[in-house]
Amino acid sequence: MSSQAPAPENLFDLSGVDPRAECFSTLVDAPGAKIERIVSHGQASPPGFWYDQDFDEWVLVLGGSAALRLDGETADRILWPGDHLFIAAHRKHRVEWTDAAAPTIWLAVHLRR
Repeated sequence: MSSQAPAPENLFDLSGVDPRAECFSTLVDAPGAKIERIVSHGQASPPGFWYDQDFDEWVLVLGGSAALRLDGETADRILWPGDHLFIAAHRKHRVEWTDAAAPTIWLAVHLRR
């Protein structure tokens, strides 16, 4: 029995990405984890909005930059290419800003329990 591997894709290929909207692409969706590429173009969380997720999340910035705020902290966490952060389930957080001059490319791993 032969199975053919899918063609490789490139995380930095932004063809087809609308720069007016944030783009979420699922790369892997398995029972214990979901891996997404997120491309932001200056987007941020709406005022007063906090993510409160039922799963752990690990994020890595591959390009651009962003600021995350974790609930209870007084300073933003500024992320540059190569910076990563683990956010435990139900740790409230928000995106304060993403780079408006260049796409911010994220790799997000959602760990399901």
